[in-house]
Amino acid sequence: MTLAWLLMGLGCVAGLYATVGHAGASGYIAVFALAGYEGSAIRPIALVLNVLVASLATLHFHRAGHLRPGLLPPLLLASIPAAALGGAIALPNRALQPLLGIILLLSAVRLCWNPALDRPLRGVPPIAVVSVTGAGLGFMAGLTGTGGGIFLTPWMILRGWLSPRQAGAISAVFILVNSLSGLAGLLVRQGPELLPSPASLVPMALVVMVCGAFGAWCGSHAIPPRWIRRLLALVLLVASVKLLAVRF
Repeated sequence: MTLAWLLMGLGCVAGLYATVGHAGASGYIAVFALAGYEGSAIRPIALVLNVLVASLATLHFHRAGHLRPGLLPPLLLASIPAAALGGAIALPNRALQPLLGIILLLSAVRLCWNPALDRPLRGVPPIAVVSVTGAGLGFMAGLTGTGGGIFLTPWMILRGWLSPRQAGAISAVFILVNSLSGLAGLLVRQGPELLPSPASLVPMALVVMVCGAFGAWCGSHAIPPRWIRRLLALVLLVASVKLLAVRF
């Protein structure tokens, strides 16, 4: 894969994922794998790009007034230690990833064909329920090595807690915190030499920032909520295909 195709793939991932408040880590990993990058080099680059796009998504969704900051403390305080616990557990990918792929696939279907989603929101549940949810989804994030938004956003929308844009705003912050934590852990364990040279990282960073900023602006301002749900379903479909692919 040439550099131009690599950058185009990263830009498409960043733009699509940012429309729903996500940062694209699973998509970046797939692009780098197709480009022939070694496994040990993929994760740190993907996390750096994730931090950049999640920061821009947080900024755009917050500026547009979609962020509900009161939800963040119980979610984050419960998710961070749970993610660390999940990350410390080693489960066979061939058992775990297909199951998660099926869950995401079913969530994508429900987001596309669920008339109940057009009804009024139920509202945010008590703090205890939010905390338990944060712990459970944080654990899943640690177990799968993701930022967690791929589980959090559909959960909040399907449960009627928040609108698609509000869910995207919360997920952007959730992903940013988890990605920073994961990147810090990698750098502490393996050192800054794990990161690629600035000459190779800067073009990738610029592309995902431009495309991610555009996607986040579209998701927070221009795209109707029903279409945001459909875009989220597409993101979940891409992630589910990637997870189910470990069976073949």
